[in-house]
Amino acid sequence: ERLSALYDLARKHRVQPDSLRQLLNDLRAELESLAEGSDHLETLEKALGDTATAWRGHAMALSIERQKAASKLAKRVMETLDRLAMSKCVLEIALTPFKDDIPDPRGAEDVEFLIATNPGASTAPLNRVASGGELSRISLALQVVAADIATSPTMIFDEVDVGIGGDVAEVVGELLSQLGATSQVLVVTHQAQVAAKGDHHLLVTKKGDEEVHSELSALTGEARIEEVGRMLGGAKLSDSTLAHAREMLQGS
Repeated sequence: ERLSALYDLARKHRVQPDSLRQLLNDLRAELESLAEGSDHLETLEKALGDTATAWRGHAMALSIERQKAASKLAKRVMETLDRLAMSKCVLEIALTPFKDDIPDPRGAEDVEFLIATNPGASTAPLNRVASGGELSRISLALQVVAADIATSPTMIFDEVDVGIGGDVAEVVGELLSQLGATSQVLVVTHQAQVAAKGDHHLLVTKKGDEEVHSELSALTGEARIEEVGRMLGGAKLSDSTLAHAREMLQGS
């Protein structure tokens, strides 16, 4: 009779007969937890309230520090943009409080970069206003200003020198070289002033008629001088162009 009862219970609970003892222990533990459910809920609610209070304190402290840092960062970035032929640019960092009071890992507000690239224009979100070249230069200015605390091991700039030349291209090269002291910086450029500032010079060429493929070649010595010369004066290399290229590389 006892065996029959055990097998009946096992079928009822859909377990093996030898698992009934463990099932009994599990059910007893679950029953105890349900009996203490209200006390446990109160403990959880108190812990949740304490955590929310702690978050508000930390979020408020973060907001104060952000307010201090925002104006300093904007000022330093605009000073760098002045060197990049964007002296009329106005950069603002907007701190917009979230509408609800729900704890958020980002803090109590949203951070957005606003910019006006033309005199008298009102600021608007950076990704809506800036052109590709402007966006690259603004990104470069931000990276330069934040270089002391940067955490990115590698930064890639794709034609950051679009639409500029001469002295401004020289400044871009210097700033990129400055960033290269703390991070690995990869730059796609058509400006000789920028290429000359690099520690290494890689030439990208496309070959093939039907199946086109790209080749990457490391340039050193005279080969690099000739390539910088071509970037300066075109396909025909004169002695003066090569001399200028050699001077640029020696000065870097």
